[in-house]
Amino acid sequence: MSTQEQTVSVPAVEDVTSEFIATLALIAHAHLEPSETGKEPDLTTACVAIDTAGAAFERIASRLKSEQRAALSGILTDIRMTYVRKRGS
Repeated sequence: MSTQEQTVSVPAVEDVTSEFIATLALIAHAHLEPSETGKEPDLTTACVAIDTAGAAFERIASRLKSEQRAALSGILTDIRMTYVRKRGS
């Protein structure tokens, strides 16, 4: 197969970053819950994941479709509120 015949589909940076943000939110959520072994939530790690997701979102928000922007904004709001509740208790 020649080079011209091969086409590589490169995903849009917005799509990859959106998945990254959602994954970081899931990681944060996992660190906010007590583990099955009874280990306390890891608020520091959760905070790093939340802050990183928030920074990535701010960087690409203007390039997202409105539905995608709203979904990610909602995810970030939910995980931030969960973090505040856990930190306060």
